[in-house]
Amino acid sequence: MTYEPPAHVRIFDTTLRDGEQSPGFSMTMKGKLKMARVLSALNVDVIEAGFAAASPGDFEAVQAVASEAEGPIVCSLARVNERDIDRAAEALEPARRKRAHVFIGTSPTHREHKLRMRKGEVLDAIDHGVRHARQIFGDVEFSAEDAMRTEKTFLAECLKTAAEAGAKTLNVPDTVGYFTPEETFDVFSYLIDAVEPEDDVIFSTHCHDDLGMAVANSLAAVRAGVRQIECTINGIGERAGNCAMEEAVMALRTRKDTYGVTTQLDTARFYEASRLLEDITGEKVQRNKAVVGRNAFAHEAGIHQHGMLSNRKTYEIMCPEDVGAPISSLVLGKHSGKHALFARLEELGHEVGIEAREPVFAAFKLLADQHHEVSDDQLRTLVSGASNRVTVAS
Repeated sequence: MTYEPPAHVRIFDTTLRDGEQSPGFSMTMKGKLKMARVLSALNVDVIEAGFAAASPGDFEAVQAVASEAEGPIVCSLARVNERDIDRAAEALEPARRKRAHVFIGTSPTHREHKLRMRKGEVLDAIDHGVRHARQIFGDVEFSAEDAMRTEKTFLAECLKTAAEAGAKTLNVPDTVGYFTPEETFDVFSYLIDAVEPEDDVIFSTHCHDDLGMAVANSLAAVRAGVRQIECTINGIGERAGNCAMEEAVMALRTRKDTYGVTTQLDTARFYEASRLLEDITGEKVQRNKAVVGRNAFAHEAGIHQHGMLSNRKTYEIMCPEDVGAPISSLVLGKHSGKHALFARLEELGHEVGIEAREPVFAAFKLLADQHHEVSDDQLRTLVSGASNRVTVAS
């Protein structure tokens, strides 16, 4: 049998679980519900609302999101034991569509130092846990924690066991962000061939960013045939974070010629989601963050500004409206050129005569050397100081 993966890539959001459990990103119940509404509006496929068995607070959060979210599947994380799975089922009872996400560590490190289990015991736990979950849930996902540091043949055996027990999504996490894109592609290619999943079973990727490769690794997994990406808004998550949803999705969209897949997301809501998460957590996104950073569609260099004034495709591969960001801006600073300066002055209602342009530009450069950015008010003051050489547009 030849496995033919569907062209649709599911987006599994774990902002409220993996993202929220990272230092500095704790959310109140009110904040989680606000985030869940925006994620629903984004049209993500799955919202991982939390780990219901972890604490009474997590249980209440999962239950609240399950009651609130419309559209996406709502899931709870659970270890492969009956108590965790039953607790997840109780919390998810209000959900219109629900999933159990069960996991166990599979790497030698986890088996020896955390679980103190032999390979056969791990396989038995997977079989029992997934079968128990399938008695309650129609939709079960299995994750092999620390999969990328697990022996390939044993990892394939774990995933095959989970699929035979009824799991419809097989997640292969790079829990510690150790792999490279080339290794990720090779491992998933091997696993898909070795497991030989049925047509209704898909592989999933969950990458951490410890070496700065979470997005690249997730995209490599898609090239190998993976059809679910687990990710977070703004890339928040344990340690250095998770795969950033907005980056992965916009890469798939912008480079559809390379990946040949689609998502169902309303990408015009990315900027809104990013800023809401900032407000809820108090943690700001870095200015140069891809897709949603404040500089993502801002230009200061004179050569770039000249190109943007002619045609914005000279320096932008996405439109700001594609992600709901404010319109592209030409930031006036010490690197800016004449084209951007006089275009902005004209927008402000000031038409600078030919004879005044050199002194006005020289004055602007002196001002720009003293400030990171030159504001509109500073430009107006600059023009007023040279009023004898400037004709104010009527």
